[in-house]
Amino acid sequence: MRAAVLHEIGQEKLEVLDDVEAVGFGPGKVKLRIRATGLCHSDVSAMSGVLPQPAPFIPGHEGAGEVVDVGDGVTGLSAGDRVLVCWLPACGECPSCKRGQTQLCLAGFINAGTPNFKRPGGDVFGFAGTGTFTEEVVVGAGCAVPIPDDVPFEIAALIGCGVTTGLGAAINTAQVEAGSSVAVIGCGGVGISTIQGARVRGAAQIVAVDPVASRREAALRFGATEAVAPDELADAKQRITGGEGFDYVFEVVGKSATARTAYETTRRGGTLCVVGAGAMDDTFQVNMFELFFDEKRILPSMYGGGDVLRSYERAIALWRAGRIDLESMITHRVRLDGINDALDQMRTGEALRTCIEL
Repeated sequence: MRAAVLHEIGQEKLEVLDDVEAVGFGPGKVKLRIRATGLCHSDVSAMSGVLPQPAPFIPGHEGAGEVVDVGDGVTGLSAGDRVLVCWLPACGECPSCKRGQTQLCLAGFINAGTPNFKRPGGDVFGFAGTGTFTEEVVVGAGCAVPIPDDVPFEIAALIGCGVTTGLGAAINTAQVEAGSSVAVIGCGGVGISTIQGARVRGAAQIVAVDPVASRREAALRFGATEAVAPDELADAKQRITGGEGFDYVFEVVGKSATARTAYETTRRGGTLCVVGAGAMDDTFQVNMFELFFDEKRILPSMYGGGDVLRSYERAIALWRAGRIDLESMITHRVRLDGINDALDQMRTGEALRTCIEL
């Protein structure tokens, strides 16, 4: 079957091959036929080495498709079912799951260390234990979440990661209050979803911050009340908050420099929500006096900071009701052969979300 493979960490291009086989099918597993997958910035981060991932590997974790086959012991799924891919399934048994913090379950990360593809030359890993830049993939049954018939595959794919992450940061983690002021630093697909989440929660001012003009323009269409370049953020803080700072600031880039800017843009007693996935050697620093004196809440948000299955259902309900716009987030569509063009469009900021149709 066909798949896009990264041979070595640090390479910028993927090679589309037709000699890849999905492996590992058996008890507790399902085989999926991928129909649509989104290109998420985490895929690019794994390719560059910012996020840890063994190579060679097939990127992609934001996918949707149909069940081809189910292994022994799998219940609730059958061939032909339409599903989205959950790259961080909850095991239901670990301490995090029992506390209700299923987004912190490590079972999915353990799966990431087991190859689920092979080529004539050897094993191939799937990113985050999945790998959706391919025609078929074998995953644990918990990774395949049934979706209603009225949800298109491309919409379901976005809900599988970026939309859930961004909406959840505003709704679950920060719990944005109605009438509050919000700034969102980084307006790709996750940032746009964060903006939509803040709008759903009733924020009065939502300032989108991004260096790319087209993304700033898009942010206004998705609910931002103002969009500024990074060097205009200080002025926006002064004009909108009287210099005090925003009630909520979301860092959706994954870099310590932007996290520091976000901290400084948050008012005393306000909330900094870190959504971007960064590198292990990139350190965010605050001094002990400001940490105590400013009483700013620093809240990381992992996969939307809540039960992902409930978050999927909520995203679908909001989409059906017209409260969030998911179709317009897909600015580009390509076939698998166009994956490297899609990577370039993401790196330059041209694309919000690219849908790869398989």
